[in-house]
Amino acid sequence: MNVLQIMGELVNTTLVFSTALIFAAMGGIFSERSGVVNIGLEGLMISGAFASAVAAHAAEQAGMSGSAPWIGLVAAVIFGVLFSLIHAVATVTFKADQVVSGVVINFLAAGLTVYLVKLLFDGAGQTETLNAVFSKVSIPVLSSIPFLGEALFKAYPTTYLALILVVVTYYVLFHTPFGLRLRSVGEHPGAADTMGIRVARYRYIGVLISGAMAGLGGATITLTTTSNFSHNTISGQGFIALAAMIFGKWHPFGALGAAVFFGLAQAIRNFVQLFDFSKNIPMEFLYMLPYILTILVLAGAVGRAVAPSALGEPYDPSKR
Repeated sequence: MNVLQIMGELVNTTLVFSTALIFAAMGGIFSERSGVVNIGLEGLMISGAFASAVAAHAAEQAGMSGSAPWIGLVAAVIFGVLFSLIHAVATVTFKADQVVSGVVINFLAAGLTVYLVKLLFDGAGQTETLNAVFSKVSIPVLSSIPFLGEALFKAYPTTYLALILVVVTYYVLFHTPFGLRLRSVGEHPGAADTMGIRVARYRYIGVLISGAMAGLGGATITLTTTSNFSHNTISGQGFIALAAMIFGKWHPFGALGAAVFFGLAQAIRNFVQLFDFSKNIPMEFLYMLPYILTILVLAGAVGRAVAPSALGEPYDPSKR
């Protein structure tokens, strides 16, 4: 492979690793723009990865292999919404500490999915390997462009969907009445309530959308990269997505850039292993790279990133 081909492969692999982060980061934006901290992105991604693996496997067994990956995506959305509903009820209705609730979601998803996997697959630690997963799709004409074609226009359907979702998220949040109301309950819920906006309803919607998108992020990993689900399928991707959202200053395009940056870190980790000098580098250091970059980026970005004003604050109408 020449240098141009290597660079094209690196860009393409970056998009593969970025896709799940993009989905989860967009979901986190909806939740936190409404004023609800969502530390539970990791757990929501785990639930989506599990549901997609089980649903796609069931579809294969039923002879629907062609539709199995899409059925897996739908199942991931449903499971993500169900898990996020727990977070919404705890934080919005019962006004529980939002960080604690998110941590509980992470533990609940991690423990419950492993238990269900062992229950459904005769004690195995992972689901059966899927035969029907997504394949890369080439966009006619554009995929023939030298370098750019292989790098950008030959990708999984979920990657195209994630990029479209970024644009949709931006438009919905900043160019629709719904987006304005959602952001208002995250900035000043008291003022929003005075204007007749139902704070609890919009916070519920923000958290549930977050669950759906994070579930899609988890499903993306199962249906494109691993082809099965186990306890380490997600491996901290939800926390990296949370970091991407903060680094991107709760803005869709900012979060997209951060997700691509973290995806590049993971792609570089994989590419380094192709070269001889990597034999002198302990594998643990290579696998640490994305997480080290996450810590460094957050350490430099958090102080300059301004969160929604009412983020993390339960709203009590009686104290308006």
